[in-house]
Amino acid sequence: MSRAGKYPLSVKGATISVAGQKITVKGPKGELFFNVPEAVEFKHANDEITFSPKNGENQTRALWGTARRVVGNMVKGVTEGFIVNLEMTGTGYRANVQGQLLSLSLGYSHEIKIGLPKTITAKCPSQTEIEISGADKQLVGQIAAEIRSYRPPEPYKGKGVKRKGEFVRRKEGKKK
Repeated sequence: MSRAGKYPLSVKGATISVAGQKITVKGPKGELFFNVPEAVEFKHANDEITFSPKNGENQTRALWGTARRVVGNMVKGVTEGFIVNLEMTGTGYRANVQGQLLSLSLGYSHEIKIGLPKTITAKCPSQTEIEISGADKQLVGQIAAEIRSYRPPEPYKGKGVKRKGEFVRRKEGKKK
C-alpha cells in the first residue's frame, strides 16, 4: 500500500485558503479548489499542509493518500502547469487551432471540431502535433483522451492519434 499521505506537502509559489473542508489554491497559472473528504484531517502551517486519517479503516486510508495527491497536483498545476503532447500518424492527418477551437482532419469525410474549455490551451507546433496545457491535471488528461479516442492508433500500420512517446505494439499483416 502506498504511503503518499504521510509526507507533508510544500506549497511554495501558491496561495492556500481554507474554508471548512474546502481548499482553494491560487497561483500564476490559475485557481483550483478541492473539497477534502470528511474522513481526512489536514493542517496548514508554514507553507506546508499535512494530512492524516481520522480512523484506521481501509477506505479512510485510501482517501488520505488521494486527498494529498490531489492537492499536490493542484499546487503543481497552478505554479508550473501540466502539458500533454499528442502526435498524429497517417496520410492527411492534420490539426489546427483557432482560439479555443481545435479542428482535426483524421481521415473521415468531415473535420472534427472540438471546443476547448477556457482553462485549457492548445498549440500546434506542426500540423501533426498537438500540445495541450492547463492547470488542472484531470481536465488536461481528459481532453487528451477525448482527442485520442477519435482515432486511436491501430496495430497494423500505426496510424492514429497517440501520446508522444507511447509505444504501439505492431502486428504482422496477412501472409499469402
